[in-house]
Amino acid sequence: MRTGGPARFFAEPSSTQEIIELLNYAEEAKLEVFILGAGSNVIASDEGFDGLVIRLSKNFSALEITEDPDDENFMIIKAQAGCPLSRFGNEAAQEGLTGAQFACGIPGSVGGGVFMNAGAYGGEIKDIAVEIEYIEDGKLKTAGKEEAEFGYRSSLWERLASQGHKVVITGLKARLAKGDKEEILAQVAELRNKRTNSQPLTVPSCGSTFKRPEGYFAGKLIEDSGLKGFALDDSGAQVSPKHAGFVVNNGGTASASDVRKLIKYVQDKVYSDSGVRLQTEVRFLGFGEDE
Repeated sequence: MRTGGPARFFAEPSSTQEIIELLNYAEEAKLEVFILGAGSNVIASDEGFDGLVIRLSKNFSALEITEDPDDENFMIIKAQAGCPLSRFGNEAAQEGLTGAQFACGIPGSVGGGVFMNAGAYGGEIKDIAVEIEYIEDGKLKTAGKEEAEFGYRSSLWERLASQGHKVVITGLKARLAKGDKEEILAQVAELRNKRTNSQPLTVPSCGSTFKRPEGYFAGKLIEDSGLKGFALDDSGAQVSPKHAGFVVNNGGTASASDVRKLIKYVQDKVYSDSGVRLQTEVRFLGFGEDE
């Protein structure tokens, strides 16, 4: 979104042990912790975050593809949490593996993708996940797909974090079927074109701003409220004229509070018009409850 202030403490660990050491340090120092991946789905407050941000990025982004020992028609992909989802999807496609095409255009990380069960064009993380590695209470644990509690843009870890638990997703093990490489690459190209033609990819945004309400489409509700292309002021924060489900920051000139104010206005207007309260898909960092 190209907004937000600084973190009081910031770290980019390169191993599971370093993550555990950072969590222990934060507990001793009584620091609030925020786990950041690619940051593509996070809006940080203009005042920043008075705690420790642990970013799992390039230092924690290994990816490995191996044969499935149980079935020669499948391959296993293991990726650390900082691996970009687009890289995950594209490397799978280049190997002729099907099932991860949806991930190729998602601008997030594997860890963030697992946390919110990211998805697009009919595919989700839950469709390919076999096992998730994570840290809880300073211990490294694993959870199978059934234990992950995957739902629409939610997971076990999203629920635990909302309850105040310190959990860090560290890796994903996925299982993908072998397929026709040319056909898979053609599907990836088709989805890329669809995304380019329908979404405002040339201006700063956090992607889809709102979750899809059951029985509705967020973009349609916003459009029906006459808010497509709407801006509260000249700050740069605007409901995209290309896709009403995206709040964008034209020229990167809007502050985080400008963006937040517009998002709340959209929520209130849609609720007033339709009775549907839109829930945000984006996560807010460093904002007070009254902001």
